[in-house]
Formats: sequence, structure tokens, C-alpha cells
Amino acid sequence: MTDDSHISATDPDWTRETPFAERFEPWKYLLAAIRRYQQIVSTRGPARLLRPWIVLRHRLWSAVCGADIPINAQLGGGLLMPHPNGIVIHPDAQIGPNCLIFQQVTLGTGPRPGLPRIGGHVDVGAGAKILGGVCIGDHARVGANAVVLDDVPAGATAVGIPARIVAHRKENHHEA
Repeated sequence: MTDDSHISATDPDWTRETPFAERFEPWKYLLAAIRRYQQIVSTRGPARLLRPWIVLRHRLWSAVCGADIPINAQLGGGLLMPHPNGIVIHPDAQIGPNCLIFQQVTLGTGPRPGLPRIGGHVDVGAGAKILGGVCIGDHARVGANAVVLDDVPAGATAVGIPARIVAHRKENHHEA
């Protein structure tokens, strides 16, 4: 297991989203299109003329990645999606900074009113479903194929169907 206790739950690490010249990672281009759209959506002037092109770029990279992430999604900085295929995110779900989301993850509506709120530096395993108005605390982990229908406290690990807490991190997380 890696020591990732130094990763902030509040300050986004934008280098995690920067495309590398030596590796082709399409999900970084998808995030770049989303970030660019969100940057110019409220601007006035000539930059607004870029909106149709950015929307087209978003659709292209969505298709390449096989991910359904709305252009107006509420994504914290420093998001990692090493295998974006099948990721589905509701536009009103909230994702904190420096999260890690694997393939086939769904963040959407469920039995509890509202939509998921994911804290900072949360790892979500492949195939996990986080449904309804649940809150996942900072530095938490959601196991592969877990179905989360209740809140997960900060630093906890949730697994199973429905998800239950199986561990709680003991280390201190100092924010910079």
C-alpha cells in the first residue's frame, strides 16, 4: 500500500491533470475540455465564441474515453481517472479535490433524496456505485463494486453491497 497521507483533501494538485507528452491519456483531454468550458461559460466578449468548439471537443473526448461526465460537472481539481471507460457522473454530484475514480463508477440518484457529495482525496474503486444524497468524507475509500447508500465518514473504507464500513484510517492527515 502506498503512503498517500500527504495528499491534500482541500488544495487541488493540478499537475495530476496535466497531459504528459510521453503518455497518451485521453481522460486528461476530456478534463481539459470540461475545465476550459467552465472557465469561459461566464465570460463576456470574444471568448464566448469558443463555446461551440469546446462543447464539440468535450463530446469527442467523451466518446474516446467512453465516459459520461457532463460538461458542467462539479469536479474538484486534481481528479485522476486512469481508466475512464464507463464512468457516469450526474451533473449535480460534487467531487472534491484530488480524488481517484476508476472505471465503471456511477455517481447518481438513489433511494436517498439528493446527489452524492464526495470529499477531498477519496479513492473510488472500479464498478462502485454511489447513489443518492450520501456524503463521502475526506480521505475515504470506496471498494470495487461497492454500492454506497449511506454516508461514509472521513478516513473510512466502505465495501460490499450495500456498502458497510470495514476500516478506518488511523494516520493523521495534515493539510498544507
